Amino acid sequence: MTIPSPLSDPSDLSDYDRSLPRKRVSAGALFLDGVGRVLLVDPVYKEPWEIPGGAVEEDESPRDGAVREIEEELGLVRPLGRLLAVDWTGPRPGRSEGLTYVYDGGPLSPAEVAGIRLPADELRAFAFVEPALVGARLVPVLARRVGAALAARAEGRTAELREGVVVPDAVRG
Repeated sequence: MTIPSPLSDPSDLSDYDRSLPRKRVSAGALFLDGVGRVLLVDPVYKEPWEIPGGAVEEDESPRDGAVREIEEELGLVRPLGRLLAVDWTGPRPGRSEGLTYVYDGGPLSPAEVAGIRLPADELRAFAFVEPALVGARLVPVLARRVGAALAARAEGRTAELREGVVVPDAVRG
């Protein structure tokens, strides 16, 4: 559920708030089939493959953004499980820094898989890929993110990532 913004105009923000940096935010879900393979999608607007999800809109929570994107991309309407990972990626040419949230989509039933409908203007295809082989279809940072999300799912925890690499817990004194 998207919460309506009480701000009708960005100029309604305080001077302090307007001075703060803005980050790109995206969210997606880690879906598996009955034998533990990872669902990947092939977007028409960029290379290479990725997990289902996309940009979080203004005044939308990351979880709501992931649910909306999954419905738009796959036609799946289902609740998502717990947060598996949050990944910070630094700026690079043509892109600002960003945060990506990965939720546990859980296993898809054969009926859910059969019901997947891809919008032709967004996705070319989908495939279930063995976890050890996802790196062949994903950019390195996303392959690391998926691997960390799979490990977090198996261990019942949430992973904090930087460029797809798990950030060690801070030393407690």
